[in-house]
Amino acid sequence: MIQFNGVYKRYPNGHEALKNVNFTLDNGEMAFLTGHSGAGKSTLLKLICVMEKSTTGQVLIDNVNVSRVGRRKIPHIRRNIGMIFQDHRLLFDRTVFDNVALPLIIAGYPHKEIGRRVRAALDKVGLLSKEKLHPIMLSGGEQQRVGIARAVVNKPPLLLADEPTGNLDPELSAEIMGLFEQFNQVGVSVLIASHDLGLIARLPYRVLTLKEGSIIRDGADA
Repeated sequence: MIQFNGVYKRYPNGHEALKNVNFTLDNGEMAFLTGHSGAGKSTLLKLICVMEKSTTGQVLIDNVNVSRVGRRKIPHIRRNIGMIFQDHRLLFDRTVFDNVALPLIIAGYPHKEIGRRVRAALDKVGLLSKEKLHPIMLSGGEQQRVGIARAVVNKPPLLLADEPTGNLDPELSAEIMGLFEQFNQVGVSVLIASHDLGLIARLPYRVLTLKEGSIIRDGADA
């Protein structure tokens, strides 16, 4: 599913965000990515969803080197990836339904199929009754669940999450992690960047630890 081979990422200002990163995430695997603030977690996720490209090395998604794909192919790659952000990135002038429907509208799905898929996604995260509300009317935990519904609405085989519980209390954080586990149990590959070491320690998944851009520990090796 994901393979990093000798990946370096250097930004134009000279900052080297990733240094010789090597790892593989198998199909259907769930893993955590952790490390100090600025360790390179967000950069690594951005390389996978082609928001950035590596300076050297290979980033392979299903054996396609996404570091070298042309601009026209990027939307096709992203359709297979659900991305969840800490700050939700919801459209506050649109309803919950419209926020979740956005990826399907962009992809050109027919109206009836959009309705079916959006309601199925909202039902999965427990928000079907709130489809007509605007995000401002929801709690922080509910807003995050809208973000998750939007990420999974087109049934991508890969979910990426960047600090998805960073603004949530422990109980809500556990609920959100439970949702990721449910998606993983039906075959979705999941990679979650998080600094919540206490939460990670309670879950039985592989942990990749970054320090100053390098992977210093891979829980799969323990």
